[in-house]
Amino acid sequence: MKSAKFIPAIVLSAVAITGTSVLAAGQRGHEPVTFEELDANNDGQVTPEEMQAHRSQRFLDADANGDGQLSVEEMQEASQKKVNERVSKMFERHDANQDGFLSEDELPKPRRADKMFDRIDADNSGVISEQEFADAKNKMGRHHKKRDKGGSDDS
Repeated sequence: MKSAKFIPAIVLSAVAITGTSVLAAGQRGHEPVTFEELDANNDGQVTPEEMQAHRSQRFLDADANGDGQLSVEEMQEASQKKVNERVSKMFERHDANQDGFLSEDELPKPRRADKMFDRIDADNSGVISEQEFADAKNKMGRHHKKRDKGGSDDS
């Protein structure tokens, strides 16, 4: 039973470290840290020291001038580097004909677009009314506010 509580605690801690990291470019759009990245000695367990080491390394990687402080420019540069890496990976995965361009056909298809449409179309009419759109937007806004309140502790 202890391990049933321990594993979620580790996952929650990893998310907290990622979320509080100075490099987090916001909750959306960044890849979550993996267990393997945190488990520095590959022993199948993550210690608080490994988690802190991971966070410190992210800070050091972004501190381009090595002064122990992050400037807006350093944070922007680190964020831009991550964006550039993601775009490169996207091209590697989806540029089927290897021409250096992504056509509309090569772009990944939204995985849940149909489900989302159906959820917003509350009256199942096959179309989304302005009211249904507004209701969905408000509901999503409340959901994000709840989540941000719960995970906004940056200490």
